[in-house]
Order: sequence, then structure tokens, then C-alpha cells
Amino acid sequence: MSIWDICIRRPVFTLMLVTAPIVLGVASYLRLGVELFPNVDVPVVVITTTLKGASVDEMESAVTKPVEEVVNTVSGIDELRSTTREGMSQLVVGFKLEKDGDTAAQEVRDKLSTLTPRLPVGTDPPTVEKFNLDAAPVVTVAVSGRRSLREVTEIAKKLIKEDLEGVSGVGAVILVGGQTRAINVTADPTQLRARELSIADVRGALLRQNLELPGGRVHSGGREEVLRTLGRIRTPGDFSELILDSRKGYPVRVKDVARVEDGVEEPRGLSRLDGDIAVSLIVQKQSGGNTVAVADAVKARLDRIRPTLPADIRVEVIRNQSKFIKGSIEEVKFHLLLAAVLVSGVLFLFIRDVRTTVIAALAVPTSIVGTFALMDVMGFTLNNMTLLGLILAVGIVIDDAVVVLENVFRHMEVHGRTPLEAASVATKEIALAVLATTLSLTVIFAPIAFMSGQVGRFFNSFGWVVGFAILLSMGVSFTLTPMLCAWFLRPVKGAHGAGAEERGVWGWVTRRYLDILRWSLRHRWLVVLVAIATFCSTPFLFLAVGTDFVPKDDQSEFEVALTLPEGYTLDRSSAACAELEGKLAKLPGVTNVFTTIGETSGNVAKGQGDVTKVTIYCRMTDLAKRDFTQLQTMADARKLLADYPDYRATVQEVKLFSSSAFKNVQLELNLRGPDGAKLDEAAAKVVAWMRTKPDLFTDVDTNAASRNPELQVVIDRDKAADLGVSVQAIATTLNVLVGGEPVTKYKEGAEQYDVWLRADLPSRDRPAAVAGLSVPAANGRLVELRNLAHLDPSRGPSNIERYNRQRTVSVVCNLGGGVALGKVLPEVDAYVRSLNLPPEYRHEFLGEAKLMADSNSNFAMAFLLAFIFMYMILAAQFESLVHPVTILMAVPLTLPFALLSLLVLRTPLDVYAMIGLFMLFGIVKKNGILQVDYTNVLRASGVPRDRAIIEANETRLRPILMTTIMLVAAMIPIATGRGPGAGARASMAKVILGGQLLSLLLTLLITPVAYSLWDDFTQFLRRVQRWATGEKQPPTATQSALSDTPPDGLPRIELPPVAEPPTELAR
Repeated sequence: MSIWDICIRRPVFTLMLVTAPIVLGVASYLRLGVELFPNVDVPVVVITTTLKGASVDEMESAVTKPVEEVVNTVSGIDELRSTTREGMSQLVVGFKLEKDGDTAAQEVRDKLSTLTPRLPVGTDPPTVEKFNLDAAPVVTVAVSGRRSLREVTEIAKKLIKEDLEGVSGVGAVILVGGQTRAINVTADPTQLRARELSIADVRGALLRQNLELPGGRVHSGGREEVLRTLGRIRTPGDFSELILDSRKGYPVRVKDVARVEDGVEEPRGLSRLDGDIAVSLIVQKQSGGNTVAVADAVKARLDRIRPTLPADIRVEVIRNQSKFIKGSIEEVKFHLLLAAVLVSGVLFLFIRDVRTTVIAALAVPTSIVGTFALMDVMGFTLNNMTLLGLILAVGIVIDDAVVVLENVFRHMEVHGRTPLEAASVATKEIALAVLATTLSLTVIFAPIAFMSGQVGRFFNSFGWVVGFAILLSMGVSFTLTPMLCAWFLRPVKGAHGAGAEERGVWGWVTRRYLDILRWSLRHRWLVVLVAIATFCSTPFLFLAVGTDFVPKDDQSEFEVALTLPEGYTLDRSSAACAELEGKLAKLPGVTNVFTTIGETSGNVAKGQGDVTKVTIYCRMTDLAKRDFTQLQTMADARKLLADYPDYRATVQEVKLFSSSAFKNVQLELNLRGPDGAKLDEAAAKVVAWMRTKPDLFTDVDTNAASRNPELQVVIDRDKAADLGVSVQAIATTLNVLVGGEPVTKYKEGAEQYDVWLRADLPSRDRPAAVAGLSVPAANGRLVELRNLAHLDPSRGPSNIERYNRQRTVSVVCNLGGGVALGKVLPEVDAYVRSLNLPPEYRHEFLGEAKLMADSNSNFAMAFLLAFIFMYMILAAQFESLVHPVTILMAVPLTLPFALLSLLVLRTPLDVYAMIGLFMLFGIVKKNGILQVDYTNVLRASGVPRDRAIIEANETRLRPILMTTIMLVAAMIPIATGRGPGAGARASMAKVILGGQLLSLLLTLLITPVAYSLWDDFTQFLRRVQRWATGEKQPPTATQSALSDTPPDGLPRIELPPVAEPPTELAR
């Protein structure tokens, strides 16, 4: 007994069977996390090494190259990139995706542990950070108030930062733009020279006289006491009283040669909110944490903190990643519900029966809710990918139920059967076709679930979710749908037989289709020529549409990344930005402007950081409250920045990843070769060429252009040797006097603060003053620097970039509005080749272009595997090697129509559109299965071929149109949506919409035409075979119509006859 017969006879058992996955799904849904994208393990390791005060060239040769050499021995490296700046070296090691990220990070740490002793003196131990996609910043909080920045910083640190670090799920809170308390010992070189003391003497005294060391244990009888030497300075003022030395019987104290202040560290950055000085707190979540839950917990904790703060302190959440995620997820949920309603509405329009519509529509919640259980087991979250899969599934999961239900309804309508009898007979008749369509649709998504590459990792959960939902829907169509049809449908009253389906609009549509089909069967080769011509247009349409990686979303926020002219001080950078902030705040839709100057990574050494790097974040009103796009405002910002030609500016979307592992540009051209000057020259030519095409390229920049002003100390080694001054003494003295150095710690309660030693500003504010500084000789005498060295003004690189252990120059840019990445790549490639660089110079595209090429090759392999799997499933079902070809011939014809729809709607072919093509192929192939399967059933029951083709296509036209229009209805909300994340989803929906609607008629014709042509061809082969073997008796007409072997000559599997021969519908 078949499963549907069991379910028809045992309705309560069926109800419990279907309820089980629903209960599991509801329980699982409550446990699912909410994210913007799937948590993908991208095996990227970031190594940061700092050496205070080291030049860029020195950092490259002494730190970057040795680190690269050691790390390069780790297995599985895909690419090795490094950026060297003043005092800092950062390596980004990208591993092949097969490599586990945690293992890669540990192997890198093991290799670096052998190198650390060989790094230059003063180098901080390298920090190794595994890049986590889901450990990105989730919230940025701005703290401001009507008091000194130092006080605001202390409040932000002690009352807010430390409290937020205790919130569950928070990984780190980075404070940016504040003033950190420090004890500043400002030495007067003139007083030091007068007392014959060097800065090293002051440094040594501070180190030696601010200690607290254990002295062991004192045993007194049966009592034991710990001995401690209390040598720590108790108050900041006590540093002034420290004795440095004795001169002529009088002690020389710190206060005699220096000024001690309870002040702040030299600022190397600042934050400003809407023109007011602020401190920003960047909150990062722990790896694996729920972004929305962490952001909500942070906001809840801030609500508890605010009443405890002074009245003038303002705490505002500036950036909140969960806001876009919530908006995007809510939008998708609304589309999910709307799609279900539209699908049910379409079903009702076809069937015009409420009970029938409800029975079919129940397949949607049972399949979708049950899928949540799989998501929980697989560790998936509710994100754009999984919810996108569920929206697609809405239009598909109802298909099986509709096909079964429509067949039941037809048996009641045409043959006058009772619901109980029709449910059993109709389900049995259509079961094999439903099984084939479901399995062949599932195997389409199998290559996506197992696709390699970074894009494949992102779409992995998408493939699993859709595939599982489709399999669940098949189970529902074989259990719940027949049972409900048997017990709840009412017998159809009125005429039965041929005329039952031929009334009204539906009858008119059917008759028109049959007229076109008969004409097509009489002019088969003309139809074939039209199909071939249509397919041949694909390459031209592909070139016209263009390719892109991912579409850009309107996130209601953007940022302006600035690199100010080299040599700007923090004050000058601040003044330059203040003017720009005021203009940006006046742009349409901009509500807040938040500026950050300096490093925000938290990886730079104390007192270091590039103050010419600026990020201006612009928050906009919500998309629903404005009638213009974010891209239009960004274009206005670019026009505004054109008035500042000295600033290297980029107007870009907000970075999702706070890591230098990813540059936030659309196009990155990498030039490599042995001669840096030649690379700079080539890069300059590319930049100049790009700037002549402002409609294609915006925000054009290169890392070859910037060189920082330097003051180089050139030592006369002979004079230095005569005077007994070592190079090390010169370097160390200048490092402390000019650069400043934290030499010890001041402890106050549980807190510790740095004690900085440095020369006063008039002694180091110009070259002549620096030349007058004194350095110690070996005999203790002091020698002025000008007596053994001279200062040369020069310019050195602000940064050096390397790729796979070679110096490289990068040209980066964004693209103009509506310009596809795939369109400009060939142009840029052709121009670089026209420069005729020597063969030892190479160029390649990185970033999005590399990911796009990787995804295209992976999608090509996935398409090939999908076709192979579909063929195998169909061949197994039909026990034929030819029928699968007949069905699959219609699939490629959807491609030109899909591309045409993208061309008309001005949408490039991106990764989401590629997924739409998978869906499109699956739906069209499903139509072919229904057509061919019923044709074979009719032929097996004695109907001649041409009549069987006409009758089968007439019978299956309604379910094909129903499932097609229902999928189109499910896609309409996605294609027309304007909410958060709509841009990414729309391209996929447009492919399915256009491809389905435009190609429907041609694909409905090509399958029966191909079926008849293949049948004629196999009949010809059989006649040739009989002639060759000398068989004299040809088959009779009846035998021909009821051939014992299928058209491809393989043995036929006997099909059970239908319960009642279908009424002849052909005319």
C-alpha cells in the first residue's frame, strides 16, 4: 500500500506526522540567531608589529621582510599582503579556504615565536589576530559633554567603557579620540647641559626610583610576614623631588632640570560629533555572538548607565549595525508573508474554490516552519541568505501540492470521481512526475550547498535551506495534501468530460495554446530555428548586460575617507575637517556627521598614529522617509570634495569589516615589479587615464603618490668616534628628547598611568633647535648634535605595500553610478597592456574583481554539475537516455530571456542573479517533466504519439501556468522592494520574473516539438537497424503507436495503465 493511501485512510496519523516537523521548527526558530550574513570562517590572519619611531624603510627591511619570510613557511597560504607605515608593520595572510582559521592562526604564532628574539631592540612582540567576519564592530557610541576632553575621557572609560565590557557577548570596547591621563616629565635641555646631565640620567632615575619589589618573608617565631620595599611614587608631585645626582655636595632633583605635570598623553587622534569634541567607543562582539542581541544588550546597558552620569554628559549611539540587520530581516519577513498571500491568491484565481486553495496553501507553512529545525541543527542563523532562500521556497514548496491537488481536482471535474477515489488515483498517476521534479530541483541546489570559494561559503546555507524546504514540500504533497483532498473536498457538480475545462477565460487560453501547439508541430523545424536563433543571442545579451559582484544597498549611511596632505599636524587636520564637516552636514538627508582622525584599530603603539587619516561618517534619514537614494547624496558629496584637490578623498559605503584585510573599494589594480620608480610611473599613467573617464571611475587613488616630509640626521662617523659618541647614544637620546618615551608607571589605586619623558617644545620645534640638543659621550661629557651630524630635509614613503613578498603599487577606485564591474575590467586591462611594461612587471585585479572571477568559475562548475545531476535523475525516472535531453532542451532558452529582462531593468548579472538562474532552470525543467511524463503515460495506454502530445500538454497546461504564476507572484515583492537590503535581493527576483514570463510560451512549445523530433529520429534509426539486420516484417501502425521500446531503443519499463483512459481533448 502506498504512503498516500495510508494517509488517506488514517487522517489523525497524517496530522501528527506533519505536525512533528512544525513543532520542531517552532522550537528551533526561537533559538536561531539573527545576523546580516552567514558566519563564514574566512581563514585570514592579521599580524601587527610595532617599533616606536622607526621609519617606513627601516620597518620594511628590519621587521616586515623577516616576518614575511618566517610566515611564508606556513602551509596553505593563498596570498600574503603587507602594509608598512611609520612605526608599524601589518601583514594580512590569506589562506586557502580548506585551511581551518584557528589552526592557521596557531601555526603563524608558532613560527613567529622563533623570530621574536631576532627583531630589532624595542620592537613590541607581534600580535596575531584571526580575522572573524562575525567579530565586526556592532555599535559605535559617542560621549560628549561641556567639560574638558580629559574629564569626558575619564568618564567614558570608567563609567561607560568598563561597564560595557561586562555585557554578555561583547568582545572588546575600543576608546578612540580621548585624552589619556599621563604624568609628563618635560625636560629642559639647557638646564641638563648646565648640570652636565644627559636625558639618559633622568630616564634611569625615573626607572630606578619608582619600584615596588618583594623582599622575601620574615620569620618571627611562629609568625611569617611578607617583606615589601615600598619604592613607588605616591603622588605626581613626588616625581619632582627625585634625586638625579649630586653636584658639589648638593642634590640635583628632577624639578631642577624638568617640569612635572599631571596631564595627558600627546593626542594622536580625535573624534567629533556634529562639530562638538567627543570620545567614541567602538563595541565589538565576540566571535559567534548574535549581532542583534549584543546591540540590544549594549543599548539596554546604556539606558541604565545614563541616569548615573553627570547632567551635561551626552551619550549617543552613532552607528548601529543591528539597525540595518533588523530592517533588512523585517523587510524579508514581510516579503515572505506577502509572497505567501499572493501565491494563495493566484491559486484561488485558478481553482476558484476556497477549500482547495487552503489545502494547497497549507504546504507553505508546513514546509517553511519545518525548515527552521534543519537551520538549528546545521548551526545556521536568520540572515539575508537563509531568509532569501525561504522566500524563494514559498514560490516552490507549493508547487508539488498544487500539481497533486490540480490532478485530483481534474479527476473530480473531468471524470466525475468522488474526492476519496480521486485523491488515491490522481496522486498515484502524478507521483512519479512529482518525485522527479522534486529530486531534480533539489539536485540543482546541491552544487550551491557544496560550492567552493568565499562566495560559495556565503551561499552554502542558502542551498541547504531551499533544498530541505523542497524535500519537505514533497513529503507534504504525498501525505497531507491527498488526505485533505479526500476528506475535505466536495464533489464537483455540473458537466463532466471534455467540456468541463473549456469554459470562460481558461478555456480561451487553452484553445489558443493548442492552436499554437498544433501549428508548431506542423512547422517543427521553424520552431527549432527560432529556438536556436534565440539561444545564439545569449553572448550578445551577456556583453550588453555586464557582470558585477554584488549590488549596492541603500544603508542610510556612508562615509568619506580622507588622506590629508603629508605633514599635517593634528590641529591642522582638525581645522581642515571642521570646514568639510559643516558642508557635509548640509547635504540632503544627512542627520549626523561623526568625524574620527587617527587610527581606530587599537593596534598602534603609544604616541604613534597617522593624524592625516580621517573618516567622516554621515548618517542619513531612513530610506522610507526620503524620496532620493543614498547614491545621489554620495554623488553630491563627491562634487563637494572636488573643491579640495589637495585632499585624497573617497566617498564609500560604510565598511562592514573593520580590518585592513579588506579595502572598501570596488576596483583594485595591483602592479608588481622590481623597480619602484617604474611602478610609480605606470600607476600615475593609469590614474591619469582613469580621471579622464569620470563617468566610469570615481575616487581614483594610488598608494604611490604620498611621501612624508622627513628630517634626516646624517652622522659624521669620524667626528663621532673622535668625540666618543656612539650611534646608539645619538638615536636613543633623540628618541627620548624629540619623540618622547613612556619610561615607567604611576600607580593610583587600581589604575596605572604612563610617565612620559620628553624635551620641552621650544627645544624640538625646528631643525636648529634639534641640532642644539646634547648627546652623551662615553666619558660622560655632553656634545651638541651639530658638532657630529647635520640635518637634511627629505621625503620618505608614507607607506610601503607588498604583495606575495614583492613591492607593489595599487590603483584603487570606485565606479560611477550604474557601471558594472565586469564592464570596466577589460578596459583597464587593455590600457595597462598598452603601456608595454617589461615582462618582469605584472598586474592583476584584487578585491571584488578577484572574488567575482572566483565566483564566476565556481558558478560555472555548479551549473555544469546541476545539469549532470538533473540528467541523471531524469534518465533514472524515464528509464531513457533521450527523454532527459528532450526536457533539458528548453532550459538554455530561458537564459537569453533572463538576460533580456536584466538589460531592460538596467541590472547587471551579479551573484544574486546567478542564483536566480538556478531557480529559473529548475522551474522550466519541472514544466518539461510534467509534459513528457504524461505524454508517455498516454502513449502507454494506447494513444497515438501526436494526439498524446496534444492531450498531455492540454492536461498539464493549467498546473504549469499555476506554478509559474505563483512563483512570479512570490518574486514581485522582492523585485519591487525598497527597504533595507532590497538591492541585493532584487536582481535575483528580476531574473526569475523576466526569464519565466518572457520564455514561458517558447519553452512550452519546444519540449513537445523536441519530443516528436527525437521520436522520429529514433524511429528512423530502428528502420535502419531492421534493414541492416534483414528484418522483413515492419511493425504495424498499431504497433508503432504502442511501441514496446521507447524512442531511444532501451527496454521499456511497463507503466501501469491509468485507471480510466483520458477523454480525447485534441481537435
